[in-house]
Amino acid sequence: MKLSVIIITKNEAQHIQACLDSVKFANEWIIVDSGSTDGTQDIARAFGATVIETPDWPGFGPQKNRALDAATGDWVLSIDADERIPDALREEIAAAIGASAHPAYAIPRLSSFCGRFIRHSGWYPDYIVRLFQRDAGRFSTDLVHESVKLNKDDCGRLKAAMLHYSYADDETYLRKLQQYSTLGAQQAFARGKRSGLGSAILHACTSFLRAYIIRCGFLDGKAGLMVALSSAESTYHKYFKLMLLTEAEKKK
Repeated sequence: MKLSVIIITKNEAQHIQACLDSVKFANEWIIVDSGSTDGTQDIARAFGATVIETPDWPGFGPQKNRALDAATGDWVLSIDADERIPDALREEIAAAIGASAHPAYAIPRLSSFCGRFIRHSGWYPDYIVRLFQRDAGRFSTDLVHESVKLNKDDCGRLKAAMLHYSYADDETYLRKLQQYSTLGAQQAFARGKRSGLGSAILHACTSFLRAYIIRCGFLDGKAGLMVALSSAESTYHKYFKLMLLTEAEKKK
């Protein structure tokens, strides 16, 4: 069985080499890049990956479907540049493909925040479908927080976790906050949602309580508090931007 790894990138030079090294067991690597200027494409090509350059940015879901369309393997493993496949997970992936008991598998993901892996706050085990037969489904068309939509309800689960180095530093955190909150607001607005200042504040407070109290983020100590605060901040920005879209709509 041939395995294709698909990755979408933009300015991921600090991550792409380690990411590709962790999936060197695959038969094919497809990189869809949306205008990197930091050498990401050169690193990927030197590794042996096929690099497809796109002039536009249609959103995370549509971009990943472009990568999926370019894959030729029987199985596809979708991974982000800041994610890694440890040896234990590699062995599970090989076994799952060999057995083919299910057409798709969800993989638990262990994410880090500023250097510490977070095991509470709703961050872990964070099962996501990332390994699937190429014709078993496609990515949703969501601008952000895309997911694989399977053709039938038959999905197994692997045990070993994928490692996710999501927020390595303050600069990365702020960049992602701006990007995801903007896309989230645009997506919510397109789906008919509207917001006001009170709604933005309420959603932010709820997000903090959910992460820190309900999902036991306090068990991660200082890092758990930071995660809860960042969750509240990103939620506030999303609904604040949705409020601005709502007000602009009323003025038309």
